[in-house]
Amino acid sequence: MAKKTKGQELAEKLTWSTPNIGKKAPKQMNKAQKFCEGYKKFLDEGKTERECVRYGVKLLEKNGYRPFDAEGKYQPGDKVYFVNRGKSLIATTFGREPLENGVRINGAHIDSPRLDLKPNPMYEKEDLAYLKTHYYGGIRKYQWGVTPLAMHGVVFKKDGTAVEISIGEKPQDPVFCVTDLLPHLSARQNERPLKEGLKGEELNILIGSLPFQDPEVKEPVKLLALQLLNEQYGITEADFYRAEIEMVPAVKAADVGLDRSLVGAYGQDDRVCAYTALMAEIDTQMPEHTTVTILTDKEEIGSEGTTGLNSDYVLHYIEDLADMAQIPVRRVLRNSICLSSDVNAAYDPNFADVYESNNSCYVNKGCVLMKYTGSRGKGGSNDAGAEIMAKVIAILEKEGVYWQAGELGKVDEGGGGTIAKYVAHMDVDTVDLGVPILSMHSPFELASKLDVWNTYRAFKAFYQ
Repeated sequence: MAKKTKGQELAEKLTWSTPNIGKKAPKQMNKAQKFCEGYKKFLDEGKTERECVRYGVKLLEKNGYRPFDAEGKYQPGDKVYFVNRGKSLIATTFGREPLENGVRINGAHIDSPRLDLKPNPMYEKEDLAYLKTHYYGGIRKYQWGVTPLAMHGVVFKKDGTAVEISIGEKPQDPVFCVTDLLPHLSARQNERPLKEGLKGEELNILIGSLPFQDPEVKEPVKLLALQLLNEQYGITEADFYRAEIEMVPAVKAADVGLDRSLVGAYGQDDRVCAYTALMAEIDTQMPEHTTVTILTDKEEIGSEGTTGLNSDYVLHYIEDLADMAQIPVRRVLRNSICLSSDVNAAYDPNFADVYESNNSCYVNKGCVLMKYTGSRGKGGSNDAGAEIMAKVIAILEKEGVYWQAGELGKVDEGGGGTIAKYVAHMDVDTVDLGVPILSMHSPFELASKLDVWNTYRAFKAFYQ
């Protein structure tokens, strides 16, 4: 090997670049493949936030976690969980350090863009039965046409009993879809802006075409659809007012590529960070600092509501921890640090013009650390301080975790937010860290298995 020149030696010392893990550490692929088998199952079992919480609780209880008791007494190594209204989850492993020295918080969200049913959704038109929807979160509406959809949700009947609905996931189940125009008749539709290729009020889901056999019935196709729902779940049309029903892609998580290097699935924003955070929490034994792992709801619509981070449910949980230790909660919060675990947009060569290549994140280069998110002039961003950046980078590098830095596209192209600012509002130093995603917010998102694996490693290092 030729001796390096002085310039090469100086460049090696002073410059920095992120290697492709597939080239630098190909042996990681075996571990990443194995880890992502459990991840794919989590995606298939958790198509909604309620399902994610239920599956998360099952994993936690299997690994020795017990429901949190605010009046209880806990020792280092003890593991507990808390469920907030069935749609958000907190898990904790008590640490060796006194609580006044702070906790390690890791928060990801388990809600994803989707089509929600309107309160009065069912109607019939020209002998076809439909469901009206109101889209949830930031979707590209045209992507949801002619996509097989499954119906998931919960209905509270008049007598107070809860009924769980899931149609479209089993091989023998029917699926549903939003129809679209054929090319032969779409000349006027083709003149629409792309964002109006399908309009919000056109996202109507076809659910039936056969009539109930009674010539005196005004809407026989709708009635037959209601009858089938009633026979299976015991619900009536009035019960839709007491329901949360989500229409989500019926596709299963799958390996993508001849090399099986990617996971393709619905809802990887942000269930990829939720699963890696949950598994890091479970695998953490006797940590230095007490952990607070949060799987939260409503991030896609601004973290609003009682199950989102813009409420105080996490603050109240940490207050309970502080009360047990008989110390002021502000002392705990001030000494804590948080990873706001959310995805970022991986550089896509097909659409290179919206990315700034020097400050983008890339597939197969590891988890992405984001100093700030927000829109344009960092609006709505936490904008982490240099101190917390240095602390987290030191943790990653000590454990040999592959990581990269990244922004969400060019400055004036758009942007987005995370839960970071809501945790920072509690006086907690917070920084964003997550997985690069291709085709984010689409019905079928892509994530690198190597990036998923290194994100898990990052969270494990953060806790230990």
